[in-house]
Amino acid sequence: MHTNESKNSYITYPKVTLKDVLMAFWCAIREQKMLAFILILTISIGAILDVYIPLLYKDFFDTLTANEFTRSLAVSTLVHIILLILGFKFLNWIAFRSAHFVHIQFIADGMGFLRKRAFDYLIEHSYTFFANNFTGSLVQRVNRFARAFDQLADKFIWDLLPLFIKIVGTVSILFFINKLIAFILLVWAIIFIVFNYFFALWKLKYDIDRAAKDSHTTATISDALTNHNTIQLFAKSRSESTRFNSAVDEQTSITKFVWNLEATVEAIQAALIITVEFFLFYFAIKYWNLGLITIGSFFLIQIYLISLIGQLWNFSRVVRELYSAFADAKEMVEIMKLPHEIKDVPSAQMLQVSDGFVEFKNVSFNFNETRKVLDDVSLKIIGGEKVALIGPSGAGKSTFVRLILRLYEVNFGEILIDGQNIAKVTQESLRKNISLVPQDPILFHRTLMENIRYGKSDATDEEVIEAAKLAHCDEFIDGLPLGYLTFVGERGIKLSGGERQRVAIARAILKRAPILILDEATSSLDSHSEALIQDALKTLMKDCTTIVIAHRLSTIRAMDRIVVLDGGKVLEEGSHDELLAKDDSLYKKLWTLQAGGFLKEEGEDI
Repeated sequence: MHTNESKNSYITYPKVTLKDVLMAFWCAIREQKMLAFILILTISIGAILDVYIPLLYKDFFDTLTANEFTRSLAVSTLVHIILLILGFKFLNWIAFRSAHFVHIQFIADGMGFLRKRAFDYLIEHSYTFFANNFTGSLVQRVNRFARAFDQLADKFIWDLLPLFIKIVGTVSILFFINKLIAFILLVWAIIFIVFNYFFALWKLKYDIDRAAKDSHTTATISDALTNHNTIQLFAKSRSESTRFNSAVDEQTSITKFVWNLEATVEAIQAALIITVEFFLFYFAIKYWNLGLITIGSFFLIQIYLISLIGQLWNFSRVVRELYSAFADAKEMVEIMKLPHEIKDVPSAQMLQVSDGFVEFKNVSFNFNETRKVLDDVSLKIIGGEKVALIGPSGAGKSTFVRLILRLYEVNFGEILIDGQNIAKVTQESLRKNISLVPQDPILFHRTLMENIRYGKSDATDEEVIEAAKLAHCDEFIDGLPLGYLTFVGERGIKLSGGERQRVAIARAILKRAPILILDEATSSLDSHSEALIQDALKTLMKDCTTIVIAHRLSTIRAMDRIVVLDGGKVLEEGSHDELLAKDDSLYKKLWTLQAGGFLKEEGEDI
C-alpha cells in the first residue's frame, strides 16, 4: 500500500503489479474473444509467410547461378518461382490487411469498454476521494488507461508475436542450412532480447516517475485554469507561473534523463548488430569456400538478418513502451483496486420514506484521529419539521447534512430515517428521497432544460418549465436567445451565482423528495431575488422534512426549531424566542453579532 503524496492526497492506494494491469485488460479482451482469435491467427499467418518467402528468393538466386540448368529451363524455373512468390505475397497481403481491419475494431471496442468500466468505478468513489484528487488528473488517468490498452495490444500483436514466429522460423530454417550460423543468430537474438528486457525493467521506476510528474503538471495547470478568476483577482499570475514552472522543470528533468538512457541503449544495440553481421558473413564465406552453402544462402542470411534487425531493434522500444504503458495504466488500476469508501452492504434494502423522521443516535464523526467534527450527537427531527442548523465556523453543520446524505460514513452511532438505518439501505434509494440545494451549485455544461431535468429524468418539458417558473428561473431564461436550450458553460460559469442557485431550487422542486436540505440556499440572491424566491421555498418545504443551514434571519425565524451546534455537539435547541430568552445562550450571542441581516461567519471548514 502507498499514499500518493504527489497529489497532496491522504488516500492510501493498493499496490498494483503487472499482473493486475493485465487482468484489467483481460476483461476487455474477454468481451471480444473471437476478434482476438482472428487477429492473432491472421498476424501469425502473415509472419509465417514472411519467414517462408525468402526461401523462394534463395531458390531464385541458386537457379540463376546453377550450372546444370540450360537457359530455357532456368527461365521456366525462375518464372515458376516468381509466380509462387507473387501468390504467397498476395496471401501475405490478405493476412495483414485483414488483420489491420480486425485490429481497428478490436482496439476501438476494447478502449471503449475500458473507458466505460473505469468511469463506472470511478464515479462511485466517495466525496472524500474526489476532494483529495484533482479532476484534471483523474480525467488523465482514465484516458491513459484506455490508451495503454491500445499500446500494449498493439505491441504484443504487431511486434512480439511476429518476432517470436520469425526467430523460431528463421533459426529452424538456418539450422538445416548450417547449424553454426543458426546457433550464432539464435545466441545473438537471445542476448539482444535479454539485455533489452532487463534494461527496460530497471528503467521502469523512472518511467513511472515520469508518468507521475506528467500527471502532476496536468493537475497543476488544471487547478490554475479552474481558478483563473481568483488568480487575477489576487494578482497571483506570477506566483502561479512560478508554481507551474517548477512542476514543468521537474517533468523536463526526468524526461531528459529517461531519453538519455534510451539513447545509450540504442548505441549498445547498434554495436551488437555490427558484431553479429560480421561473424555471420565471416563464417558464411568459410562455408561457401568449402562448398557447403550456396549464393542463395548468402541472400537468405542477409534478408533474415535485415528482417530480424528491424524486429529486434523495435523490440527494445517495444519493451520500453510496454512498461511505459504499464506505468500509464497503473494509476487507473490503483483507483479500480481501491475499495469504495462508501458502499452498500450486501443485504441493503430500498429506503421507504413515509414521514421523513430523521434521527441521530449517539453519532460521532472525525476526519482523522486529531480532528473530531461531531461528538456523540443525538437529535430527532420529526416528519415535516423545519429545522435550522446554526453555529460558529467549524461547528459541524455541513458535516451534519453530508452524513445524512451518506457522503461520509459515521465513525460511531447511527442515523435513522423512519426507523431505517441509512447504512443498511441502498445509497441510490437514500439520495432519491433527499433533495439538496447547496450554497454554491455546480451545473453541467449542458442546456438549462437538461440541468433542471436532472431533478427528475422522466419529467416532461412542461414540468421542467413549471418548476423553473416556481423558482423564478423564467425571469432570466426568457431573456436568453436560446431560452431553455442555452448551454450554461463549464460548472455553470455563464450564469450568475443567484441564477445558478435558482436552477438548483428548480431541480429540487421538480424532484419533490420528502426530505429537503438547504445549505444557505438564498445566499447568492440579492434582496429582490430573495423576495421572489421565498414563496418558491415555502412551496418546496411544504410537507417536507426540512433541514436548513442558514445565516439569514428571515430564513432562521421561519423555522420550527433552531439547533445550535458548537464544538461538534448540540449545544442548545428551541424556537427563536425560546433561545433569545436564555441569558447564557450561544444563539443569543450570535444574534447580537448580526450585521445586515446575516449571522457573521466566515464559512465552515470541513
